[in-house]
Amino acid sequence: MTARSEILARIRAAVAQGATAQEIPRDYDRAPLVGGGDVERFATAVDEYRAHVHRATDVAAAVAALIADDVTAALPSGFPSGWRPDRAFIVDCEPTTLSAPELDAVDVVVTGCRLGIAATGTIVLDAGPGQGRRALTLVPDHHICVIRADQIVDTVPQAFAALDPRRPLTFISGPSATSDIELNRVEGVHGPRILDVIIAAP
Repeated sequence: MTARSEILARIRAAVAQGATAQEIPRDYDRAPLVGGGDVERFATAVDEYRAHVHRATDVAAAVAALIADDVTAALPSGFPSGWRPDRAFIVDCEPTTLSAPELDAVDVVVTGCRLGIAATGTIVLDAGPGQGRRALTLVPDHHICVIRADQIVDTVPQAFAALDPRRPLTFISGPSATSDIELNRVEGVHGPRILDVIIAAP
């Protein structure tokens, strides 16, 4: 008996016995957190995804240290001025957003985010101020994302409770990677090959 025929046989047997749909509990913990999320757990989870984690009280200096002088760097509109180092940036904003070829010529993009999830090491962007549109964070090879410690939540259900489903949400867990071909990990296939996450201290 093949695996397919075995599965179908089990389904037929269950249906014949009058099997009914099972109730799936949906009592996820969506309650607001008391205090901030677990920053240490978030940092550990981000690091496990082969992203680079940095702690900073001076965000502008941390960003500057990650960008070589001779590369092309871009920012979204609304990026906090206090986080912006004193160097040249291309600002991507309406109505003159960067074209696909122009985005392809950008070496590094620096953005903020909506929140981070400690349990999974995921950062979430919703195209709000300082985050930019989705293409801005998916085309350049290097993404530097700044997150404040108070933007970190502990669990995925808590994250969804805080997010607006009508926004264009992008979930990022480490640099873009795939293992589709012979289980060999290849980074940078569907997005940035390098991800730096700067946790801004209060």
